[in-house]
Amino acid sequence: MPPLLRRRPLAQGLLLLLTFVVLAPLASAQPTPDPTTQVALPAPERLDTLRSYIDRTWGTLTRSHDDLLAALPDEKVDHAPGTPWPLYVAASEDTAAVGQRLRRSLSPDEWAQVDLRVLPASPREHMNAIDPHGLLYLPHPYVVPGGRFNEMYGWDSYFIATGLLEAGRVEMAKHMTDNHLYQVEHYGTVLNANRTYYLTRSQPPFLATMVRDVFAATGDTAWVADAVPALETYYEYWTTEPHLAGDTGLSRYYGLGEGPAPEVVMGEQNAEGQSHYDRIRTYYRENDVTAYDESLFYDAAADTLTSLFYKADRSMRESGFDPSNRFGPFNVGIVHYAPVGLNSFLYQYERDVSALMAVLGRSDAAKQWSRRADRRKQRMDELLWNAETGRYHDYNFRTETQNDYRFATAFAPLWVGLAADSQATATAETLWQLEAPGGVLTSTRRTGNQWDAPFGWAPLQLMAVEGLRNYGYDRAADRLSAKFVGLVSKDFQEHGVILEKYDLVQRESDVSAGIEYGYSENVIGFGWTNAVVLRLLKNVQR
Repeated sequence: MPPLLRRRPLAQGLLLLLTFVVLAPLASAQPTPDPTTQVALPAPERLDTLRSYIDRTWGTLTRSHDDLLAALPDEKVDHAPGTPWPLYVAASEDTAAVGQRLRRSLSPDEWAQVDLRVLPASPREHMNAIDPHGLLYLPHPYVVPGGRFNEMYGWDSYFIATGLLEAGRVEMAKHMTDNHLYQVEHYGTVLNANRTYYLTRSQPPFLATMVRDVFAATGDTAWVADAVPALETYYEYWTTEPHLAGDTGLSRYYGLGEGPAPEVVMGEQNAEGQSHYDRIRTYYRENDVTAYDESLFYDAAADTLTSLFYKADRSMRESGFDPSNRFGPFNVGIVHYAPVGLNSFLYQYERDVSALMAVLGRSDAAKQWSRRADRRKQRMDELLWNAETGRYHDYNFRTETQNDYRFATAFAPLWVGLAADSQATATAETLWQLEAPGGVLTSTRRTGNQWDAPFGWAPLQLMAVEGLRNYGYDRAADRLSAKFVGLVSKDFQEHGVILEKYDLVQRESDVSAGIEYGYSENVIGFGWTNAVVLRLLKNVQR
């Protein structure tokens, strides 16, 4: 195992910008990198070109009432040509006022292309009544990831907002945060994204951190006070049934919908016309699964996927890792796990709300939220930490065992600052298992899933880099930053765009050949990659 670089003392701050880490593990049979070999950043002129592209792209990816017709189309669902795209408004909203607001932004011809509709009063319980699927109304402009993702996403928005703040675009970061607060009030939670088929699930929880970061830029305490009810409601979503991980005191991902996810049935088909679910049935027919009880998810006699499979599939999509084999094939074992990443993010959520309550002078509430964070940390230490492996593991509360799948979220506790110094040191010692020429891999295994090796994603780079830097491993953080920024810059020079994901072993954006499950397209944009590049460049030690 390569030796670690010398640590520096951990700097403490009152409002430390702690972020979420979903790190990337390494591909099987990869060479062990030498941690003492530092990597140089691209030349300044190349970085300037990259920053210019990112600056232009914020506008390209922005959606607002003025360009509603650009936001309505959705290539993930079927649509009759020549017919208006539907725009849905919550039953709790003033539909007439929304219509007036939109008509002021659109010409009569444009307005004629909008089909304004009202959702059922309880849309989660009446999803079958929503036909066709469509965009959900939001009051403020927002930045989309790009390409087929032409709507505002949950955890993407957190990372995008960090990039907007880094670029000095405070108003847009606040707009996106206000849209998430609006979703909680009118749609029940922060949604996977603002399309009707996403009404039954959320994504990794970063709303409190978004509020904290915007407040740090604006100092608007009245706005924070207005946000508190939504922050409390969203927290309840994650800390009550069915999102409780058994009796562990921790939380799990759990989608609330039933049956196949509509956007997958319509939007993820291969050249032979097989859906994602068709390919999974074939996998179950031809392979013996030992990572979980296969009969829970696949009825072999009938050659059908069970209702629990579809529930688990939706839960996997709520996690954002769609898919991986981290919780067994296609991640469907996720419903039986308390994940490291999710509970780290909720720890940060509790710490952030505690800090915001203190800002508002609500000392009793601040202490209550702090105690919640302390209890979560204690349970994570008891159930998720493993001193022998030197890292945090996802915990299966059904079998009462730790998952040994090496995945980048092991760095999430460092990213949010809940790890003790000794735990951080042990986790940092495992970096060599995950490091590749282009940065930190998502997992150590090649499975044909897009959230496994050899692929890497921008959020996981940020979690790893900032997690290491939080505990003084600046040289390792700088090296990883230079590797990933260097890859993005190299690929940008070759193709002229920034993309969603990369092959970190080959240092290329051509990923389609290696992806068998999920969507093989590599989407241009790309919101969170843009943001992470800016964030990494800000903190790298030159």
